[in-house]
Amino acid sequence: MAKQIAIRDAFGAALKKLGEVNERVVALEADVGNSSKSILFGQAFPDRYFNVGIAELNMTSMAAGLALSGMIPYVNTFATFLTSRALDPVISLIAYDHLDVKLCGTYSGLSDSFDGASHHSICDLSAVRSLPGMTVISVCDAVETEKAVFAAAELSGPVYLRLSRAPAPVIYPENMDFQVGKGIILREGSDIAILATGYMVHKALEAAKMLEKKGISARVADIHTISPIDRDLLIDCAKTCGKIITVEEHSISGGLGSAVCEVLSETCPVPVKRLGLTEYSESGDYEEILEKAGLSGACIAEKAEKLIKGN
Repeated sequence: MAKQIAIRDAFGAALKKLGEVNERVVALEADVGNSSKSILFGQAFPDRYFNVGIAELNMTSMAAGLALSGMIPYVNTFATFLTSRALDPVISLIAYDHLDVKLCGTYSGLSDSFDGASHHSICDLSAVRSLPGMTVISVCDAVETEKAVFAAAELSGPVYLRLSRAPAPVIYPENMDFQVGKGIILREGSDIAILATGYMVHKALEAAKMLEKKGISARVADIHTISPIDRDLLIDCAKTCGKIITVEEHSISGGLGSAVCEVLSETCPVPVKRLGLTEYSESGDYEEILEKAGLSGACIAEKAEKLIKGN
């Protein structure tokens, strides 16, 4: 079994590591530092760490001011609150002025499983993906998390970094080549392409192994950057495989599936099946509610097989 590391732990460690080499980095959190693990940065750099309390809108506005002062603010709270309560200053201050603020949405998707629908984040990608100039990154494991945290500091302008809560299998070696805007093909295939993001990447790999046992060759790609999306990779997958499945722990409206369809409808139209959420979920065990939502490896494999058969 692959080693598992919680994405939130990887984020906290990476942020602290970044702070050690970049003195312009500051961190802000809305009384969730112990949950998001940004507290690790705060313990190391108390003068560059701000717990503003449960005041997401104020926190994000403060980050805009810090960015205008030459700092690189990493703002973190639960993804659902960062992209709802704080959306006004994200739009009017940060995105509009293309400020160098890094928005870190933790506990994304259904990963805060036992806290129920109020804490699940299934609309965050659609909220930020439409903002001009906003880079949107959704990571799948601990290695990719650290790479993305460091890459965000080098990007000019705002970044939304989507982070899960749950332990996730480590897919990548430490020396992986992470490039913003460039997807990664993890498994070659020719019958169907499974394009996944975030925690769903390892579910897609599980599905591909199941399909292989049935003689179906499935390509799997990690689309870690939702915006700007890797158009060349999408077109190549469409031309090579002819059929596409997108998998995301997010509403099927406005996220990865929508982004893929937007590109392929204009460049290389092929059948696309979007797998994701179509309704609010419930409180419960993480893997169980993913299964109920049709986001397990077996569910993905079943949908892929049906698409190949034309169903």
